[in-house]
Amino acid sequence: MPTHLQMLAPPPDPPLSNATLLLALTGWMDGGDVSTGTVKHLMDNRELVPIARIDPDPFYIFNFPGPMEIASIFRPEITIRKGLVKRSPKFPENLFQVDPANNLVFFLGAEPNLRWQAFADAIFELIAALNITRIIFIGSFGGTVPHTREPRLFGSVSHKHLTSILTGNNLKPSDYTGPSSFSNLLLAQAPKHNIEMLVFVAEIPGYLNGENPLSIEAVTRRLGKLLNQPIDIDSLRHASNAWEQQVSEAVEKDAELAATVKKLEEDYDNELIGSPPSPNSDEE
Repeated sequence: MPTHLQMLAPPPDPPLSNATLLLALTGWMDGGDVSTGTVKHLMDNRELVPIARIDPDPFYIFNFPGPMEIASIFRPEITIRKGLVKRSPKFPENLFQVDPANNLVFFLGAEPNLRWQAFADAIFELIAALNITRIIFIGSFGGTVPHTREPRLFGSVSHKHLTSILTGNNLKPSDYTGPSSFSNLLLAQAPKHNIEMLVFVAEIPGYLNGENPLSIEAVTRRLGKLLNQPIDIDSLRHASNAWEQQVSEAVEKDAELAATVKKLEEDYDNELIGSPPSPNSDEE
């Protein structure tokens, strides 16, 4: 069977032991840049070694028939200046990087359009090569949480014994039936590869677009605790405060949106009042 995994460097020596793979994908579950933004923040200030990549060619739609405004979304971007190619067409990179000192591997990529199983096989091939025993995927979805409140966090796990990690980090176990993400395929197949997998998902305001620092902060804070890794929370808090103020100022200028946000705040607060206090809250 052909492999789509391309090794860029040999496995670390000494080898990793019970390593964790932190996985982020653009696309379906990267609203607010929560998936990629969280993993990028966790990658900061580390000595990372690019170790492998997944060949993008078989996995993405680059030529979609239809009107230009639709087709242009799928086509790789190129830059030409004064008649010469300044930057070649940009394809998804799908890069694995390793932090040997902390037994961590990071993956930043794009959710595949095609051949999900082959893409999953490439990830599991890398997992076997590097002695990875746990995957953590970070994602998000648009919901009814207002931007002025702490995001609700949900989680799914590959094995029953991992549910205590969700409750211990104040994540609500997911209840969901609907269209699958690629991460759900990994979650379903992890047990047959003897791999544990956790999925952390933040609910973001459905009325907003663009990066959501508040949700990135909430997920990063919990992952830092789970991984026992030092995290620069101050910079995240500063970005969250500035973002909330900016969004609130924009909302105030739209009476209809302001009324919607007020109703969402009331619903959120009423739900919180009706729930028993969590013994595992992050707030000390």
